[in-house]
Amino acid sequence: MRFWVGAYAPDAGSAEGIGILQAGDADSVWASGPLGMVGTAVAAPGSPSWVASHPHLDVLYAALESDGAVQAYRRTGETSLAPFGAPVPAGEAVCHVAVAPDGSFLVASCWGDGRVVRIALDAAGRPSAPEIAVAASDPYGGAPEASVVETGARVSGAVVPDLAAAARALRDAAGEEFGHLVPAYDALPETDAESEEAAAGARVSRAHQTIALPRGLFATTDMGLDLVRFWRSTGVGLRLVHEVALPKGSGPRHGLWHPSGHLYVVTELSREVFVLAPDAEGRWRVISGEPLLGTLDGDTAAELCASRDASTLYAGVRGSDTIGVLAVRGAGESLQLTALAEAGTHWPRHHVVVNDTLLVAGQLADEIVSLPLDARTGVPGRVRHRTASPSPTRLLPMR
Repeated sequence: MRFWVGAYAPDAGSAEGIGILQAGDADSVWASGPLGMVGTAVAAPGSPSWVASHPHLDVLYAALESDGAVQAYRRTGETSLAPFGAPVPAGEAVCHVAVAPDGSFLVASCWGDGRVVRIALDAAGRPSAPEIAVAASDPYGGAPEASVVETGARVSGAVVPDLAAAARALRDAAGEEFGHLVPAYDALPETDAESEEAAAGARVSRAHQTIALPRGLFATTDMGLDLVRFWRSTGVGLRLVHEVALPKGSGPRHGLWHPSGHLYVVTELSREVFVLAPDAEGRWRVISGEPLLGTLDGDTAAELCASRDASTLYAGVRGSDTIGVLAVRGAGESLQLTALAEAGTHWPRHHVVVNDTLLVAGQLADEIVSLPLDARTGVPGRVRHRTASPSPTRLLPMR
């Protein structure tokens, strides 16, 4: 099986552009065989840190993070791409692109300036006409109290755990010998990507991902303002439907829609997975959350994906370099952490499940590894295969 590999170029990493990974046989639907990089499909010096494919066409889209633009590429062969049209400006540090299920537009998320941008796609898949959506405002900066979700507060009938208080209590109970093992949820960890504004105490918008939901709804995460925002596409761009605020300082990064009808969101800074669901009127709310207990001070969560049967979630954690394994309970309304496994590489930026295998992109290790998944528990085992890959940040299965 083959994968497109998004990566950082020499301005932030060491890749030449979009790479190609082969796992096992090229024409197999399994990825459990030996790994190897086939080569570079196309040069992209602007750091194509995220790539997404058109649902119907042989067109790939890259978030050129350092260029602040989205570039389309047309497939010209089994292992080659060529630029398709001019790059479309999006915003500072554009880090994610998601293509609408009908292929009529894509949404770009910009970490640097918080922009959420809808970009139209023509019948051939060529992008144009960027439209910037309404900017986010801080729900903890003067918004009405009813719209703010504080840690430990009652939210739409659900109680969000006060992890800071729990951490302090556990540390006191554990004593000096074992207290250091309790995650410091009462101290917001700094990250190497933290801005000068954040260091000075300011909260700034950091859009990070777009998730397509049923019935034409889209959700976006804002890591800087702790928001999950819900949108609909209109003739003049994206229309904001409503917002859900997560606990202050949690940093919602990436999420996925589950067949049960729930939206799961992993938070980069507090290292939790929250469960969101719509009420009878269609307004989404937080209904539960599960901390990734066992992670360490300074760790940051990254990607969230599901097993083939959607019964298990996998949350990557950078720093301690682990994979949180969460079982989906009930009708999808709750999660239970069942294991914290070794990622097998350094700085697991992205990972994907392919049948019985978990592929992990180790960004700072300049490699990609494969881990077998236990058929009974879903827990990843020791590294089965690894291959060198410059600054990998995204693994996208080829069609």
